[in-house]
Amino acid sequence: MDYFRPIAQTDALRPEGALPLAGGWAWFSHAEHLTRKGSRGLVPVASLPAAVARRLSRPRAMIAGLTMDRPRLMGILNVTPDSFSDGGRFDRPETALAHARAMAEAGADILDIGGESTRPGAAEVSVEDETARTAPVIRALRRAGVMVPVSIDTRKAPVARAAIEAGARFVNDVAALSHDPQIAREAAEAGVPLCLMHAQGTPATMQSDPRYADVLLDVYDFLEAAIARAEAAGIARDRIVVDPGIGFGKTAAHNLTLLRGLSLFHQTGCAILLGASRKRFIGALAGGEAAGQADRRMPGTLAVTLAGVQQGVQIHRLHDMVEAKQALRLWQAVTLGDEA
Repeated sequence: MDYFRPIAQTDALRPEGALPLAGGWAWFSHAEHLTRKGSRGLVPVASLPAAVARRLSRPRAMIAGLTMDRPRLMGILNVTPDSFSDGGRFDRPETALAHARAMAEAGADILDIGGESTRPGAAEVSVEDETARTAPVIRALRRAGVMVPVSIDTRKAPVARAAIEAGARFVNDVAALSHDPQIAREAAEAGVPLCLMHAQGTPATMQSDPRYADVLLDVYDFLEAAIARAEAAGIARDRIVVDPGIGFGKTAAHNLTLLRGLSLFHQTGCAILLGASRKRFIGALAGGEAAGQADRRMPGTLAVTLAGVQQGVQIHRLHDMVEAKQALRLWQAVTLGDEA
């Protein structure tokens, strides 16, 4: 198979013939031609296969009522006792609601509610417990008038169903249908978009010596296969979001390779979600207190996030909403001249 990684650019001086990247704020005039035997170098857009050029350039459909023509911020709300960064902080309804309100007021475009920790080594949570943690919070958000779209972060179809009934408008499957394939049917029947995230192994085992032949291409192929399964379940490709799964069954070197090659995932024709917030590899590279304390990794998280924005990634899943909104606003003003 041939893969084409668009070389994302954001400069105001755009050459004639350059194509918009996924209909967004970036553009590209060349793409790197990748194969399983290695790189074949740069290809001008005029020489790309027509189907590839269309996938790379066409505007992405709205997701959960949000246009994908500008970067979107997804606020993380873990209603769990054991998440790696904020476990136990928001597992009571009143603290969850207060934090959700604060993220919405700070500029979150969507809120991602999770009731099962997927940190390395985490044990599986029962459907009943996960539903009891998430559905009431989603319902409370709607009753409280928090109108920011809500996503349910789960691997399980019954949890997704209960969340949708409570008001969720996006399903974020961190197992890409490998844990519970019926989750695609739930999303299809409800008419809500579905995010497919790559992970190697389960949370309990994923960091036990992860290996890849070529991490960038292996993850791409995994996601294309998951997209095909979701399409077979009745979800159109333009209602699917892909997530390379930073930190899920990857070493620091794997994560960095994926981050450098993020723009390849535009070839799926789907919007891209990046979830690197406070991940362990940030602490390992930053050193100091960040190495052992997840809440000290905000500056590194922002650096990774803006690197993703530079490559046209549409959705960014984050803990630190105030700081992320400020960083994004300044990036847009400096890079794109957007001072609004």
